[in-house]
Amino acid sequence: MNTDAVLIYDGECPYCSVAATALKRLDDVEAISWYDDAAQAFLAVQFEEIPFAMVLADDAEGRVYAGRAAAKELTDRAGMPGLLGSLVRDNYTTIAKVVGVASGRGRDPDDVHSTYPMAPAAADLFDRLVEHAEPRPAELS
Repeated sequence: MNTDAVLIYDGECPYCSVAATALKRLDDVEAISWYDDAAQAFLAVQFEEIPFAMVLADDAEGRVYAGRAAAKELTDRAGMPGLLGSLVRDNYTTIAKVVGVASGRGRDPDDVHSTYPMAPAAADLFDRLVEHAEPRPAELS
C-alpha cells in the first residue's frame, strides 16, 4: 500500500471518535501520535511553533491540513455526509476541548485551522512520518 497522507493526532486521547470513524474508511491514510518524535520533527519544520492540533499531512498534494481543516478533510475523504463534515469542522474546537476535559489531557488545542503548502523541509521528513505511522492505531479503534 502506498501512503500519501498521515494523520497526526493526540495519541493520549481515548475519545478521538471523529478521527477514528473517518480513518477506518480510508486505506491510504495512516496515523501517528502527536507525541511521537517523528511527528514532533515534522511539525517543527512545517510550523514556526509546534501546534497542538490534529494535522493531516498529504505528500501527494503537498498540503498540510490543521485543526478544523484536517477534521473536515478526513470526513470528506471518508465520504461522510456533507452535514457531518460541516458539523465536525464547525465544532472542532468545542469537541477537542470536551475531549480534553473528559480524557484529563489538561490542554486545549491550538488555534490552527487552515490548509498550508507543505514546507520543503517537512516534505523531506514525510517518509519518516510514514515509517512511524500505523494504518489503524489501537487508540483510534
